Amino acid sequence: MNAPLADRMRPRELCEVVGQKHILGEGKVLYNIINSGNIPNMIFYGPSGTGKTTVANIAAKRANKPLYKLNATNASVSDIKSMLQEAESMLGADGVILYLDEIQNFNKKQQQSLLECIENGRVTLIASTTENPYFYIYNAILSRSTVFEFHGVEESDIEKALVRAVGELSESYKLEIDDDALKHLAQSSSGDVRKALNSLEVSILATAPNEEQVVKITLETAESVTMKKAFRHDRDGDSHYDVLSAFQKSVRGSDPDAALHYLSRLIEAGDIQSISRRILVMAAEDVGLAYPNAIVITKACVDAALQLGFPEARIPLAEAVIMLATAPKSNSVICAVDSALSDIRNGKMGDIPPHLKDAHYSGASKLGHGISYKYPHSYPNNYVKQQYLPDTLKNSKYYIPSNNKLEKQTEKYWNEVKKEL
Repeated sequence: MNAPLADRMRPRELCEVVGQKHILGEGKVLYNIINSGNIPNMIFYGPSGTGKTTVANIAAKRANKPLYKLNATNASVSDIKSMLQEAESMLGADGVILYLDEIQNFNKKQQQSLLECIENGRVTLIASTTENPYFYIYNAILSRSTVFEFHGVEESDIEKALVRAVGELSESYKLEIDDDALKHLAQSSSGDVRKALNSLEVSILATAPNEEQVVKITLETAESVTMKKAFRHDRDGDSHYDVLSAFQKSVRGSDPDAALHYLSRLIEAGDIQSISRRILVMAAEDVGLAYPNAIVITKACVDAALQLGFPEARIPLAEAVIMLATAPKSNSVICAVDSALSDIRNGKMGDIPPHLKDAHYSGASKLGHGISYKYPHSYPNNYVKQQYLPDTLKNSKYYIPSNNKLEKQTEKYWNEVKKEL
């Protein structure tokens, strides 16, 4: 009972593991591998407290093999040899599983010492690392292993782990936790289930029973334990959309300071998906053709942020936001496409002009399709005047250039080309 709460609450079956649905959801690859009982060499890569050790334990149990554990931060080659000798003395036909934690701390020579035993099947290696395995793990190990990436656990899943812990602890004594305290512990754990459970345990130890002998965990206690004030941000509530609205309007209004303020609210809420989606929208909607490269840069920043995760993700996200807020603005793209969509949705379409219709089949000419089409690249400046819109819309104008340098230059160029005809 002296073991930390996180260890006591460690799942023993896959159905108890929270998060990692992309690999452990029913029918997913790792789920199927573990349930088959035929465990290959694997590398688990991801942040702390996301279930790597837990899943290794479950895999060994499912495979019905002895499990040996080493931590590369303090293990040596002699420890590996000692483990192998011990394992061989009781080695069954199916071998053993070695769980090597923090494998990135092994140098090349230490990692090479594992090759022979995993090559001949005496040992099945499950290694874990918080660092990118393709940078830190010897290629010969990588080529013999399957890499599975573990993600930071969503707050909703961490809440499930906390509720389960409270439920089990309540069998021993009276324990209650306020909903806002529970949400705060989940939110402040940064995707780390172990951290959330440790914070819950400290909250319990720090709370004296009341007159009814109930240990009641409040938000104030949770805040004092995590050393962090609760940041109330309901992703499904009105305040969430108010922040997103203010965020986009600040960028649109070219106020980088206000944009960074609202970005920081979203970062503090850990809402990387909403940030990423919104800034991609802003790059096209609010900057658009005034600076067409804005969406390219924004996409690169979003990709980097999603790969890094918080806290480092804040840097490329801020880079994109400052760039968008200080870039020239144009809404000509959204106005153009919405104007065209409006006509379509109101039934204003008409038939496609015959010379634009597909002519790549026998009989097309008999229908008059493609006969009078003029190929623009055969004319000066790659342009020739001809009708492209249906007759009912031939005078419609959807794209109206905004008053910025790039669009004005483009407009001037085409005006000069078309005047020559």
